[in-house]
Amino acid sequence: MAVKIEARQLQAVYKAHGQPPVVALDGLDLQVHANEFLAIVGPSGCGKSTLLYLIAGFLQVTAGALLLNDRLIVGPQRDCGIVFQHFALFPWKTVKGNILYGLEERRLPRAERERIAQSYIAQMKLTGFEQSYPHQLSGGMQQRVALARTLALDPDVLLMDEPFAALDAQTRRLMQEELLETWSARRKTVLFVTHDVREAVYLADRVVVMTARPGRVKAVIETRRAMGTRDRELFETAELSAQANVIWQLVREEVQW
Repeated sequence: MAVKIEARQLQAVYKAHGQPPVVALDGLDLQVHANEFLAIVGPSGCGKSTLLYLIAGFLQVTAGALLLNDRLIVGPQRDCGIVFQHFALFPWKTVKGNILYGLEERRLPRAERERIAQSYIAQMKLTGFEQSYPHQLSGGMQQRVALARTLALDPDVLLMDEPFAALDAQTRRLMQEELLETWSARRKTVLFVTHDVREAVYLADRVVVMTARPGRVKAVIETRRAMGTRDRELFETAELSAQANVIWQLVREEVQW
């Protein structure tokens, strides 16, 4: 399979004036295949989010190399879209206004902007809420707006930083199913950070387990594709639970109390 993203002996260090440096990642090696769904799990503070921000180009690599499509990442990447845990919607813009924002920044023709926005409004089941503001929506609906806004820009890589962590259990399950349907239809390369190992196994092709800080790759686990086509029933299978338990034990070894 083609390699979409590659980290080679990646190091990331946070430096603050008057404070000792914090080594978030050190010696991290990883290959992400094109069009795969990769989940990343690990103890709190191990550098999961840092890795996403480095790939997006929001942070600078301290040492080593980080490549997207065989090119070094040296700044913000137009080919990468990111979805955050806390939605990050513009509160003064409507649902449609939020989705249109990035398209307007790219100066697409108005008719094309409208067509793209409406298609994602329909896909994310937001029809009828186009003129609603974020504070008028449930958490799940707000996250669907955030996902629609990102997907509307058609990024090759979708970076998701614990996007469902703030949602209730029922809404979270529905969003997981929604995301899988979207990924199956569009086959983006997805990197999905989560603390929930069941979620990781359910969603991903492979699960990366990271060590405690400074973060590096401890293990890469292929999920059991023998489970067949993913659907909502698979969340409750014994096979999924067994694999989630294996991954949890790997994470648990890294948790520092």
